Amino acid sequence: MTESDGTEKTRPDYSVPPVERALRLLRHIAAGNRCRNSSQTAKDIGINRTTLIRLLATLEAERMIEPLPEAGGYRLGTGLIALASEALNERGIIPTARPVLRKLVEALGLSAHLGVREGREIVYLARETPVSHLASTVREGTRLPAHATTIGRILLSDLTPSALAELYAGRALEAYTQKTRTTLEELQNQIEADRARGLSWSVANFEPEIGSAAVSVHDHQGHAIAAINVTGHASVFAEGSPMVERIEVQLKAAAREISEALGYRGWSAEQM
Repeated sequence: MTESDGTEKTRPDYSVPPVERALRLLRHIAAGNRCRNSSQTAKDIGINRTTLIRLLATLEAERMIEPLPEAGGYRLGTGLIALASEALNERGIIPTARPVLRKLVEALGLSAHLGVREGREIVYLARETPVSHLASTVREGTRLPAHATTIGRILLSDLTPSALAELYAGRALEAYTQKTRTTLEELQNQIEADRARGLSWSVANFEPEIGSAAVSVHDHQGHAIAAINVTGHASVFAEGSPMVERIEVQLKAAAREISEALGYRGWSAEQM
């Protein structure tokens, strides 16, 4: 049978409904939904409550999700993070980024990290630190709030205003220091400034006495798939510090090097 016959061969459907339901649940949790109300969650993703409870128990046992004892509900677990890390490693982003992060550490004397965004959180995938008592204590696999961190903010800047509003609809923005943006309007204004500058900057926005800056990493299709940052004492990042220009130049160059190694060629003259 050929295409000119006007008919199409129908492919057999090998999909497995239980697996589809499990993936639907994982994507729901990845979007920041904690599944605290099982009846509402079952309704949201279109499965019955008994199936939902069984899926939650199975995914927790396999470490694909983990409970939140204090807040209640679930978030993605270390087992899934490990799988994602292996997938990204296979695609080249982690081994590509590590030597570049090391060069950043050597050039600036600051800690450097690679992270990705999952819903309203970021997950650290790689870390390189200087020999210093001020070295970062953040571990690979650590999750932090996107709205309060430089990696999170620069990756949120890739979203449209409507997508950002939907992501945080009905969600409180927790304050970690007096400088943390705690309303959607404040966050949108800060993200617009980050987007215009081409990087996000923090002087004690998340941790007292800690500064940070981050730039997005793009893949060959131009998607912001990750971000890198450097962190150190807030005084290094403060306005007027002699390090400010060096940090910005070195960080953007490092992100460009990783992105180009992944096939990205979309830098504008301003970004160069």
